[in-house]
Amino acid sequence: MVNRNRGILLKFYVSAKELKQIRMKMEQYSTNNLSAYLRKIAIDGYVVNLELPELGEMVSLLRRSSNNLNQLTKRVHETGRFYDADLEDLRRDYDGLWEAAQKILRSLAKIQ
Repeated sequence: MVNRNRGILLKFYVSAKELKQIRMKMEQYSTNNLSAYLRKIAIDGYVVNLELPELGEMVSLLRRSSNNLNQLTKRVHETGRFYDADLEDLRRDYDGLWEAAQKILRSLAKIQ
């Protein structure tokens, strides 16, 4: 009987593509020991879950800004005029976009 420090065997299946990816990562870390690599990743690695509601808000703001800009551009081409209120709307939209981007960056900075 072999005297082992680790007495529990874990098994799982991977696809050929996944195995190739694992082997490539092992090469990056200069290791040939699959067990040691998988154990290290399972214990010390981490999974990033990027559920950022702020991203949905930013996409919505981008759509609205884009639509407003397109409407303003069309009106300027048709009439040759633009209004201060239109520019103020665009400025508010871009301020909102900047604020949403800042929220996303703050959320990402918390990931460790």
